[in-house]
Amino acid sequence: WMRVCLALALAAASALSKPSHLGRARVHMASTAPYGSWASPITASFITEAGVGLGGLCVGPVSGDLFWVERRPKEGGRSVVCRRAPNDPAASERGGVDVTPAGSNVRTRVHEYGGLAHVIGGASASAEFIVYANFADQRLYRLDVPASGGGDARPPLELTPESAYAEDARYRFADLCLDEPRNRVLCVREDHTDPRPAHVVNEVVAVALDGSGAMEVLASGADFYAAPRLSPDGTKLAYVSWQHPSMPWDATALSVVQLDAAGRPEQGRAPTVVAGASGKASVLQPAWSPRTGELFFVSDEQNGFWNLFCVRNARSTPLGPQWAAQAENVLPMELDFSGPAPGWALGQQGYAFARGTGDVLAAVRLPGEATSTLLVLDGGEGHARSSMHSMAEGGLPFGFGGLASRDDGTLFMLGTSPELPGGIFEWAGLARTGAREAGAVLLASSMLPSLSVDARYVSTPRLLNFPTTDEAGTGVRTAYGFFYAPTNGDFAAPPGELPPLLVKAHGGPTACTGSSFNPAIQFWTSRGFAVMDVDYRGSTGYGRAYRSALAGNWGIVDVEDVCAAATYLAEQGLADARRLCIDGGSAGGFTTLGALAFKNVFAAGCSLYGVADCSALAADTHKFESRYLDGLIGKYPEDKEKYDARSALFSTSTLSCPVLLLQGDEDKIVPPNQAETMHKSLIDKRIPTALKLYKGEQHGFRKAENIQDALNSELFFFSQVLRPSFEPPGVPAFPIDNLATSS
Repeated sequence: WMRVCLALALAAASALSKPSHLGRARVHMASTAPYGSWASPITASFITEAGVGLGGLCVGPVSGDLFWVERRPKEGGRSVVCRRAPNDPAASERGGVDVTPAGSNVRTRVHEYGGLAHVIGGASASAEFIVYANFADQRLYRLDVPASGGGDARPPLELTPESAYAEDARYRFADLCLDEPRNRVLCVREDHTDPRPAHVVNEVVAVALDGSGAMEVLASGADFYAAPRLSPDGTKLAYVSWQHPSMPWDATALSVVQLDAAGRPEQGRAPTVVAGASGKASVLQPAWSPRTGELFFVSDEQNGFWNLFCVRNARSTPLGPQWAAQAENVLPMELDFSGPAPGWALGQQGYAFARGTGDVLAAVRLPGEATSTLLVLDGGEGHARSSMHSMAEGGLPFGFGGLASRDDGTLFMLGTSPELPGGIFEWAGLARTGAREAGAVLLASSMLPSLSVDARYVSTPRLLNFPTTDEAGTGVRTAYGFFYAPTNGDFAAPPGELPPLLVKAHGGPTACTGSSFNPAIQFWTSRGFAVMDVDYRGSTGYGRAYRSALAGNWGIVDVEDVCAAATYLAEQGLADARRLCIDGGSAGGFTTLGALAFKNVFAAGCSLYGVADCSALAADTHKFESRYLDGLIGKYPEDKEKYDARSALFSTSTLSCPVLLLQGDEDKIVPPNQAETMHKSLIDKRIPTALKLYKGEQHGFRKAENIQDALNSELFFFSQVLRPSFEPPGVPAFPIDNLATSS
């Protein structure tokens, strides 16, 4: 599972508390209270009260205005496209006005994880418009955007109406790219006419912008497609494709097809494979330089990291095999230019082009550095490195990405830090004016400006590496994680007491965690828990060798690493060895259940929409991940014994500690029957357990009330099953099965 779902929703939302609640003017001695029982202003309700997810930055091609997407937990998790208009009477506290209509939800279900569900056009016209996918019916719409303020009062034009096809969600659309001269939008289309995973069809198509519903297939035949991108002159189309059983971080191909005047692939001319022909490289994120017409992309083929490549002289060289020969690594470095966890969501882009100059802008983390660095490459064909900018040298945020620029050199970005909620920043460092010396300015925070979090309640993470076991023989014996110490300026623990520890296993599993401010972690640390957020072997961000250590070893090395992290911290005197807990969502839930079933390290755990039965997942999941386990465990059903041996559902005989199960009842990725079956097995064995099914939730929780309840329930569950127990203030109780019989 991608870290987007619950982890992304909570990390993007802000820990919120009203200044009056925090009592900044008070001066007092800290009270003594057991770890876990500390009162905290960072409550579950504050996390969702005014917090939103921010993303999808782009600049209007006509107005130069900044647009973004807000994901709002308090509105059922719906996503809204907003426009920066701080002086508009309808502007929110973030300075934005809604562009997409009330009740719409800009979100696509292609691959179930979606991505790039909207695009803003108008470059060839005098007025801007937005094309977007609506979650409820998965149809495409076009909405004209007025010269200022929010969306047009007129209803949007349905581009894929019922006259084209009757059934909602028969087709899903994502990764949108406009072809304005031909009055169409290019995108990935997922055809669910036959919804069985093996029969779902993915293609690159063009959809007319006139509302006729006309669609034309431009690329087909591969199992998956991503990133259809049109060259600046409209004569070529680049796209990424891959085949089962590979995942996009395993092996993909980048192809380019020549288009005729009507925008169709030239007959009798096969696509040119520019990169990935070996079948051993992950090639992602193609983009055309607006200045030179050269094709850029990221690939891990050369050194195991997603480096930035460029096809030299693409504009002057006829399309053909020579393009592959002309692809060069622009900056060979042991770091990723792809952004974190690439491949899960469509439309991910770790680099961008500066409007006006065409300079290449890449947000990266240099080896050994915790902060982000902006690499700026000259937009000409030489691509000599022109500058580097960071927090220390340039006034940029601690961490940043999601870059978008304006013609005057202003750069917008999503910025984060370990101590403060993230937000949208403006930076004039690329401008050719005196303003270039100024630091980045916060334009919109993921929490309302009227709310804040006092630093006394915020734990700052430390990146740790720790020794781990290697029974699988991967050759990798060091793992990584971010450690958060208990922090609350109002409380201190009794002398000699060690804190309970919560180890967190991220989803994916081919994903990663990070050090950005995460209110869902501060919720725990401000109550007296230590937290260890583990990047187990298989995580992205450490190169292909570390990522590939999970191949064939899912349920082995990840379990080893979370257990090694807990043991290491207990040995260092940073956690109470009697009160070690673990949680994780989806793939992280699988690791959680495996650690509880196969190891004797943790005292309790919480699985959020986690995998309990690998065979059931292989037999009953969506197309995108339907062959994922081939690489993680083995081919199914030939290797069914391995699947069952690593499934906690079949090892409840070795499971002896309490487990909380949290699950959405509409989850198509990890169906709820896995949690229900696991729950019944735990009840039968008289192990303390509880199952909460959240109505209307899918893979990850988006509704504010369910995000709140999930956090509170986990805290209450641990407070009751750990020994010694503790009483967390302000957390509602709920029934726990078998609790009395285990006491």
